[in-house]
Amino acid sequence: MKYAEVEKFCLSLPGAKLSIQWGADHVYKVGDKMFAVLGPPDAKPQTMSFKTGDDSFAILTKEKNIIPAPYLARAKWVQLEKLDALGAKDLKAYLTRAHALIAAGLTKKKRAELGIAV
Repeated sequence: MKYAEVEKFCLSLPGAKLSIQWGADHVYKVGDKMFAVLGPPDAKPQTMSFKTGDDSFAILTKEKNIIPAPYLARAKWVQLEKLDALGAKDLKAYLTRAHALIAAGLTKKKRAELGIAV
């Protein structure tokens, strides 16, 4: 997927917002908690990190061009060393799951405010 496509998909998830942090990183959040991070748009290669579950973390970190995310590996985040490390269908599925994992940690009230099924 291209950078703009990933960004559009992340922002299409319920209650998702974009925040520019740490210089020019694009941080995608739900309820003020991040679920995915895209490196700066002009960076080469373009990288992305996102939250995973335990099983997905174990599977993904054995794949080529996917590593435990620096600083966030303890929390089961992975980093794609280039955006095409996963196909579009798989990347969308993992991003949807990352969003759901973070949203599940929000209060029922907050999820309801964001239009996320409680």
